[in-house]
Amino acid sequence: MGELLTARMPGQVWGVVAADGDGPLFVTSYRGRDLDATVLTAVDLSGRVLWQREFDGHPGRPRVGRDGNVWVAHQGPLLSELDASGRSRRTITLRHEPGESLGAFAVVDEGVCIAWLPAGRGRPIPPGRAPRVALHAGDGECRWSTPAVLDQLSYPGVLEIGTHTEGRIRQKRPWSPQTVRACYWTPLMVAGDRVAATFADPGSGIAVTFFLDHGSGRLIATTLPGPGQHKAILGPGEFLIGFQGYGAFSTAHYDADGAVVREWPTHTMPLVDRHGGIRGPEFENQVPSKSRFVTLDADGTVRPGPPLSGYYTSYPALDEEGTAVFWRDGRLLAVTADLQLRELLVSPEDRRNVMSRTLLLGRGRVALALDDELLLLSGTGLGDLDRGPWPCGDGGLRGNPVLNVG
Repeated sequence: MGELLTARMPGQVWGVVAADGDGPLFVTSYRGRDLDATVLTAVDLSGRVLWQREFDGHPGRPRVGRDGNVWVAHQGPLLSELDASGRSRRTITLRHEPGESLGAFAVVDEGVCIAWLPAGRGRPIPPGRAPRVALHAGDGECRWSTPAVLDQLSYPGVLEIGTHTEGRIRQKRPWSPQTVRACYWTPLMVAGDRVAATFADPGSGIAVTFFLDHGSGRLIATTLPGPGQHKAILGPGEFLIGFQGYGAFSTAHYDADGAVVREWPTHTMPLVDRHGGIRGPEFENQVPSKSRFVTLDADGTVRPGPPLSGYYTSYPALDEEGTAVFWRDGRLLAVTADLQLRELLVSPEDRRNVMSRTLLLGRGRVALALDDELLLLSGTGLGDLDRGPWPCGDGGLRGNPVLNVG
């Protein structure tokens, strides 16, 4: 077992990113019990707090741009950019419609790409309004905006119970929402000349992913409504979209035209390596767990690996030798390229807390947060993070789900 260091954050952690494998880590969290305040904390790899900055508004996931600066969304809605020393570089006031709220964002070369909700998260969508995706320049001006209309959300696996007018007969019928509410599922992904944004009805979890042209905002295609779950960038213009729930348990590969190229009969927290290989822990809403760590082969077959006990899982990270590392069932686990499982750390406590994604830093150091505690483990024997398009949650250490081409 390697050396474990811990650092207590001001409140429950919402996101952990780093500019590179040597740190520092940038962590967003609550300010104690204040759910409407964000604290951004910079931590070095010894667990020492370097600086902290506070913002109004509920915490979200920070993003690090290509220049190494960290971005935070906060009340306004505003986006603030800070350098590694904590100095403010700029704050962007985002042009938006009255009542809109920021769902998710990604930092791109032109500025920021944003998923806008037409009302507060989970609130009914006002008549005549829709979620939208927009590209904003560095001064906040909107370059393009495309509506994401959610008007066909019924799904065969979702049923609602009806009652006879006399109250005696009850029957199940296909569900269709009377009132669609606003919800967004992160991350907003940009892969070369394509953007993939997912909006959902939070009551049912039925979602639609919209594929758009990065340069113009033109709508290319949409997925059929379904219980969308984990997603990943597979390559330039190509994405993985997972479906789980109401009888669905699958993953589909969508190309630059928004067409399904291949499918697998499983749903995972996917990792994509530099050779295009796909693997990850299965993710299903079932206890006791029947999940395994699996590999998704190019011909559409699923190669099963070791079974996984427990349920709550941190999004894994993949090293350059093909070993995945993640927290599950009170243990930090590693699964090798040949699907052998080993324990790196066992917690003496019951740690089913809220988890961050897993980060794999230089020289095999692992970082993740459990509730308000940041864990830093060295001496794991792991390699550096793989250089593929999706070697960990949000596509890399920087937590900015953008695949640049050229």
